[in-house]
Amino acid sequence: MFRRCGMFRAMTQASDFTRLAAVQTRVADALRAAGRPSDACRLIVVSKTQSAERLAPLVQHQRIELGENYLSEALPKIEALPKDLVWHYIGSIQSNKTAPISEYFDWVHTVDREKIAQRLNDQRPQGKAALNVLIQVNLDAEASKAGCHPDQVMALAHTIDALPHLTLRGLMSIPAPNPEDPADPHRRLAQLMEPLRERFADCDCLSMGMSGDMDEAIASGATYVRVGTAIFGPRPPKETP
Repeated sequence: MFRRCGMFRAMTQASDFTRLAAVQTRVADALRAAGRPSDACRLIVVSKTQSAERLAPLVQHQRIELGENYLSEALPKIEALPKDLVWHYIGSIQSNKTAPISEYFDWVHTVDREKIAQRLNDQRPQGKAALNVLIQVNLDAEASKAGCHPDQVMALAHTIDALPHLTLRGLMSIPAPNPEDPADPHRRLAQLMEPLRERFADCDCLSMGMSGDMDEAIASGATYVRVGTAIFGPRPPKETP
């Protein structure tokens, strides 16, 4: 039994390495096709639901950046894995969770209101570098998704820029699928970014694109793509009561 478990883990790890390499190649190919530099877009490995044990071989063999959606799941992994990893918080933010998010993460992609920005700023530990933050935009006002309205982006950007322990880095979105033109929401976010680039010196990041639409996102100017399923396989369905 233990031998079978060991063989299964070894097979799983081998598959993870193979799929990660395939995604990295896909990113490189998309950048080349878009005529962009090879380092213009970085990969965030979305590690939600994955154990520290499964992630350890990946992070030991190469430097990858990890993205987490759930704080309670992320903190044990942050403690267990190497301390020099870069961690991105990419989930929705509740006010009562801002302190540990501000303390343990290097990037937060999902700031969508002034209250959250202020709390992240005030709770950033002394001595740590400013927290890199992105504004999450709800491009189509979907009731099921977080994010500020596009018309609110500039005002929130000015608020964040005035906070000394935050650095405004750009925009993030989780757009509604558009089967007719998958690149359309990415182009719209990129257009929304243009006035921010002109007004804020460090604002240079577009976090958009996942397993199914990373090619279109990269063609539209993504500097980060967030990929989990294409690396770890489909997640098991949530259990229902």
